Amino acid sequence: MSRTDRASRVIAAPPATVYGALLDRESLETWLPPDGMRGRVERWDPRPGGGFRMVLTYLDPADSPGKTSEATDVVDVGFADLVPPERVVQTAVFEADDPSYAGTMTMTWHLDAAGDGTEVTVTATDVPPGIDQATHETGIASSLANLASYVEAAD
Repeated sequence: MSRTDRASRVIAAPPATVYGALLDRESLETWLPPDGMRGRVERWDPRPGGGFRMVLTYLDPADSPGKTSEATDVVDVGFADLVPPERVVQTAVFEADDPSYAGTMTMTWHLDAAGDGTEVTVTATDVPPGIDQATHETGIASSLANLASYVEAAD
């Protein structure tokens, strides 16, 4: 059974600026980890067919045990489609022994001009059943808030 999670936010920056932050290694390490986590990119290839590997570390693993280890989530992300400055489609596979986290989740980042800013909508499809929907949508919203703070400060 396929599940779809989503979140959106209007960001006070033009689509090209937001798109740039989606495809910059240092930017991703700064804004992508949701609240309560920090991220490190281990591999980086920002082109269609490329991707990245991110290690997300929980700042307090007692509240949120990791999928890969007690304190981490490791995810291999591929860039399935890049359409500047409108869309980034990623495939994500978590490293986990628990089969409830198995499978390939697709994350689509849509960027639509909205006045002087950009409406960013993130749609996650084929979400593994081990990922709680409310927690996932809260995490996506947190990443979007971080992205807004990051690009709005730079703009």
